[in-house]
Amino acid sequence: MDIFQFLNQFHPLAKADYELIEQQLRPKSFKKGSQLLSPGDIQKDLYFVRSGIQMSYAETDHKAHVIAFTYAPGISAIPGSFSFQAPSRYHLTCLTDSELDCLSFKQLQELFDKAPPIERLFRKMTEMILAGMIDRHMELQILDMEERYRAFCKRSPHLLHQVPHKYIASYLGIDASNFSKLFNKVKIG
Repeated sequence: MDIFQFLNQFHPLAKADYELIEQQLRPKSFKKGSQLLSPGDIQKDLYFVRSGIQMSYAETDHKAHVIAFTYAPGISAIPGSFSFQAPSRYHLTCLTDSELDCLSFKQLQELFDKAPPIERLFRKMTEMILAGMIDRHMELQILDMEERYRAFCKRSPHLLHQVPHKYIASYLGIDASNFSKLFNKVKIG
């Protein structure tokens, strides 16, 4: 799925409006382990993921508390830092080599002024992200660890073989040893 198809999932966008976005995108390559954002930094660019996997997380006592994984087709960002141009409290890092298309905050604001359908698209995307965050919060609150694991496997099965299991365990709020037992016991297919 290309970026145009990805964006159209949220709100239909005329080709001319998509081309306005496309003209502003700058491709960048990042190596595995690259920090896209560190605590205290302000996220200046929104990343459209063409390839690779990224992870957002908080770190305490040298332990990563995983918030999200991003991958193609998708957007990678620390929403509060990018949207409000405020210092981040979180890390955003590349777990694998990544190809990203970048759009600056300033460019995005100019696109909003130039084309109201683009602003509507991003509002709808923000609403979907918020709804997804609420669903994830509820999963962590009401599902047992096997149900959380199964929900994750249904949503993102490819990550099981591309992301270190300690990060998936953190994302699911499961102890790493319990995650290992689930991984070996629960067959997803």
